Amino acid sequence: MTKAAFLLLAAPLLLADAPATAAAAAKKDAPIPEQLKMMLDAAMASGNEGEVATLVKYSRIAAPDSIDLVREVTNKWLADRAAQRILVLQESSFFTLVKGRAELGGFANSGNSDNVGVTGVLDMSREGFRWRHKLRLQLDYQQANKVTSREYYLAAFEPNYKVDDRLYIYGATQYESDRFIGYHNRYSASTGAGYSAIKRPNLTLDLELGPAFRHTDFTDDTVESNLAARGSVDFDWRLSPTLTLRQDASAYVVGDANSTASSTTAIDAKLLGPLSAQFSYAVRYESRPPEGNVNTDTTTRASLVYSF
Repeated sequence: MTKAAFLLLAAPLLLADAPATAAAAAKKDAPIPEQLKMMLDAAMASGNEGEVATLVKYSRIAAPDSIDLVREVTNKWLADRAAQRILVLQESSFFTLVKGRAELGGFANSGNSDNVGVTGVLDMSREGFRWRHKLRLQLDYQQANKVTSREYYLAAFEPNYKVDDRLYIYGATQYESDRFIGYHNRYSASTGAGYSAIKRPNLTLDLELGPAFRHTDFTDDTVESNLAARGSVDFDWRLSPTLTLRQDASAYVVGDANSTASSTTAIDAKLLGPLSAQFSYAVRYESRPPEGNVNTDTTTRASLVYSF
């Protein structure tokens, strides 16, 4: 069969299929239904990426003929937001991007016994384009009948260099003092790699691992200076707009010397504006404390938190 004859026979079929093809193309490019467009506009105006993602997901069912246009609009919105965030990180002054949380709790009793206790924590961070800085200061003090029964101090600083959106290189320095668990002074320094295993608007998980050096002055006058392996976990889960679960844990592991581990589990409940109530339970473990000291120390706190 010649090419001309083939085209002559196929022409009626092509012409018959043309209206259907044109109709399908027109159907595929259908505009976004007005009600769906209003909801998308409202979600984008509020800046809620979670709501936008949910609307895109259900658009496949509610408006399948408009899904390509929905994706085009929302993808452009996400790209513009990402570009704006990068611009802010690049051009803002150092202190403009500083955020923090100040936690304060305490108690006082008088009568048959005189007790006083206070706990304070200051967490500050700055999220830059390539650098992230974190600072933590903590004080726990308790006195019963004028005898000190708890005294703990902590100061920690950690800079991070972000290799990409998830991988980063960290450095960490820390000072601690807790004579009731068995040491007057402890200095730690570490560096290594960190990875944001989960990075969602309501759920984050950061993991860190690297070598460390520690120097400890124990209460029995012994001194330890050794290399260790350091690991940490930072998990935050926003269960609802007003409720957040936090889990922080870290460990310094030494083969033939004192190893330590700490863990803090906290629930934050928003009260009003920047104020929230926090209930936390902290555990600190020493594998080889001085004689007369216990391995494990626990602290339960109820405090107010101010975010800024």
